[in-house]
Amino acid sequence: MRTEFELTRDGDDFVARLDPSQVSALEEALSYARRGDASDAYLRVLLGVGRDVVDGLVHRLRGPHTEPLDIRLRPEELHAALSALTNAAAHFVSADGRFSQEPFLIRLGFYRENFDALALAIVNAAYRAYEVRTDEVTE
Repeated sequence: MRTEFELTRDGDDFVARLDPSQVSALEEALSYARRGDASDAYLRVLLGVGRDVVDGLVHRLRGPHTEPLDIRLRPEELHAALSALTNAAAHFVSADGRFSQEPFLIRLGFYRENFDALALAIVNAAYRAYEVRTDEVTE
């Protein structure tokens, strides 16, 4: 998976350029969080948004994608995607408290390191997007 994440600001929104594996990872993470039994209240706690926002994101990310995808994200949508990536591993802990890589890989189709790297790339890209905007305003 590509570890660079392109993110620019457009007003209050972001525009992300995702490669196909990033699209797939985000869709898997959000779909897993959204599982059929996840209530709206649970999703608000877990991801900061309700079922309607998660469903909308999953629908926009659904593939297959063979080319990069440009997608507009509101800040709360970007937060939900980041939360889904960082939260996924917590659901794959064995009874003895250890992370279980194999079930994670089987269910989500990626290694945990891929999710962690994408989450870090999103954090760094958001920081750069805000930093650039702040610098432009102060000059």
